Parts: sequence; structure tokens; C-alpha cells
Amino acid sequence: MIDLHCHILPGIDDGAPDLSVALAMARCAVADGIEVSACTPHIYPGLYENNKTDIEAAVLEFQGHLDAEGIPLRLVVGADTHLTPTLVRDLGAGLIPTLGASRYFLLEPPHHVAPPRFEESVFQLLAAGYVPVITHPERLSWIESHYEIFVRVSNSGAWMQLTAGSLTDRFGRRPRYWADRMLDEGLVDILATDSHHIHKRPPLLAEGRDAAARRVGSEEANHMVNTRPRGILADAPPQSLPRRPQPAPASAKRESLWQRLIRA
Repeated sequence: MIDLHCHILPGIDDGAPDLSVALAMARCAVADGIEVSACTPHIYPGLYENNKTDIEAAVLEFQGHLDAEGIPLRLVVGADTHLTPTLVRDLGAGLIPTLGASRYFLLEPPHHVAPPRFEESVFQLLAAGYVPVITHPERLSWIESHYEIFVRVSNSGAWMQLTAGSLTDRFGRRPRYWADRMLDEGLVDILATDSHHIHKRPPLLAEGRDAAARRVGSEEANHMVNTRPRGILADAPPQSLPRRPQPAPASAKRESLWQRLIRA
């Protein structure tokens, strides 16, 4: 399996605090069946001032530690990128790393406030030749009131990445509801761990794959953790990769989140 969203680099932003934790995360990932991890520190001006050059150097150094310890995990460069007015320019200038130097990159929306002109910004990125992979939409506090935005940008060419733990209640019932709904409606492209620590947020991907398989089948679940991630790292055009399954019939009545929570 390939994990395209992992905060495993030691001592960078809010991920692994030191080398020992990072090595423990790597061993956990390998034991879970992960072969490749994308190191994706936050790039958030004013808070996490990371850049492509520094991330590449940190990945190279940590890969050396993994090799010395005999941990068979291959690292690739990436970043968990926040939306800024200069994002298209900064991507083009090479200041922000994409996933494995491909056309795909992680785009993390704000957690608690819907950003203004979000759709317009995504369309500009697509028009510039990039494929934004929107991270953990199911965990955003504003998804319920803006769900149709994610449907529209997904249908326009942006990709959606769910956190594996959202499918197994690691983040609670609300993210689980939205993760299940997005799977059922054919909006999910890939799963990732978004791991930050060995204990609080471990790099476990297989449990999410298995949970997804129960809703969309094992073939599609494998596409989410293997086929499409490998296609991303190969910089394959989106249209050359397996299409997402068609959603359930629109006539099927769905419980609201609040009905489900009350019933539970």
C-alpha cells in the first residue's frame, strides 16, 4: 500500500516530535503493509514556514536513517498545502512540492471556516494543470453546510482523500458519517493515514481499506490505497486511472447525520 499523507518527518511542524517516534511510526507503517509514505509537512504561511528545499533535505536525511535501521519504507516528497492567493504561482515556481514531483498535490482546507471563493480557487488550480487532492473533507466542521461544494469540485476534476481512521471511528461518529456518505456517493479517490504520531495518530491504512471494502468492494478499496496512489507517483493523467464507482441511485433515501446520531 501507498500512504500519500503522513507527518512522519522528525521535528517538523506538528508531526513526529523526534527521530525515535518517527522510526516507530515507520516500523508501524511497514507492519501494516505500507511500502511507500509521502512525507507531507504543512505549508501554512505564518504558522508552518516549510518549503520544497527544506522538505527534500529532511526526506533525504530521514531515508538514510530508515536504511541504516533496515526499515523497508520508501519515502517520497510532498506537502500538506494550505490555500493562499499565490498558490498557483508558488507551485509553478517550485516553492511548494507536489506529490513525488507529479501534477498532484495535497490541498488542506481550513478546518473550521469555509474559505471564500474555494471553488474558484480549485478551478484555477485545475486550469493551471494541477490536480488538487483535497485532504480529509469528512473531518471539516463546515462540510455539512457546504457539502455540495465538495460534490461540484470533485466532479470538476479535484480528487478527494479520506483519512483511513475516519472509516473506523477513530475521529468519532460525525467524520464517520461523512466518510461513509462520500464513499456511497462515489466521491472518494484515495485513502491515507494523515498520521502524526505513533500513539495518537498511528500510520494505519489497512483498517481503512478493509472498512472501505465493506461499502464499495475490495477492488475499489485496493484502487484507493494502491492503484491510484501509484498512478499519482507515476504522474499518470487522471483519466488513465480507474474511475470511481457510480453512486447509489439518487432515489435511495439517506438518513441525515442528526437522525443517525439520535438513533445511535
